[in-house]
Amino acid sequence: MTTRPGAVTIHGNPLTLVGETPAVGKPAPDATLLAAGLKPVQLADYKGKTVVLVTVPSLDTPVCDTETRRFNREAVALGDKVAVLVVSVDLPFAQARWCGAAGVDRVVALSDHKETAFGVAYGVLIQELRLLARSVFVIDADGVLRYVQVVKEITQEPDYEAVLKAVGAVV
Repeated sequence: MTTRPGAVTIHGNPLTLVGETPAVGKPAPDATLLAAGLKPVQLADYKGKTVVLVTVPSLDTPVCDTETRRFNREAVALGDKVAVLVVSVDLPFAQARWCGAAGVDRVVALSDHKETAFGVAYGVLIQELRLLARSVFVIDADGVLRYVQVVKEITQEPDYEAVLKAVGAVV
C-alpha cells in the first residue's frame, strides 16, 4: 500500500497519508460509508448529483466544526442538484449527535470508522492518527472527479472559494 510521508502536517509536524489521491478527470472511487443508524451508503448512490465530498479529522474539533457549519450554509445556496457529504472516522452516533446539536441539516455526515477503506481509496487516511486529513473533492453528476483540495496543514480550513468555483463549473 502506498504511503506518503509528510504529505500533510498538524501544527507543522509531518504526518503520513495512506493511499493515492485519485486523479482529476477519472471516475471517482466508490466506497461504502456508514450513515446514522449504521446504514451503509455507497458514494455511487449519489450519481446524478454533483457531490462535494468533504473529509475532516473529527466533527468534535473547532476547525472541523467551523468547516462543516460553513458547508452546511453553502449547501442551501447550491441547491438540490448538489449533495454535500462530510466524512470522518467519528462513529455515526457521534456524528448524529453533533449534527443535531449544531443544527446541521443540509450536510450528510458519513463515517469511515469501520475499515477506513474510503480514506485509503481517496489517499486521505492519516497513518499515525487513524483519522482523515482535511480535504475536499468535487465529483460531477456522472461520477467523475473534477476537483481535489488536500489541505496541507490540517489545523487550517480549506479554500472555500476555490471549492465553490469548482462546483459552479460542473453544476
